[in-house]
Amino acid sequence: MRIKKGFELQEVCGEFIIVPAGIENVDFSKIISLNESAADLWKAMSVVEEFSLDDMVKTLLNEYEVDEVTAREDCAKIAECWREMELIEE
Repeated sequence: MRIKKGFELQEVCGEFIIVPAGIENVDFSKIISLNESAADLWKAMSVVEEFSLDDMVKTLLNEYEVDEVTAREDCAKIAECWREMELIEE
């Protein structure tokens, strides 16, 4: 997987949101609010060429006190949401 070009994470009033970058991508239906852990995942995955579900899980395990089963379930849900919102590509 990889994060599609044209989207960036911003912090606005203490909230993390993903917004389209550039005038060619203006579509306010694509503004997505993220909690802190999802924002941490976005930051980590946006700096690599490609990533896997395992990479996402490792990131959560390194940053948070969470068991691997919970981390994997959460990462799968987040990745699916990002896919549905067309923020990542395979």
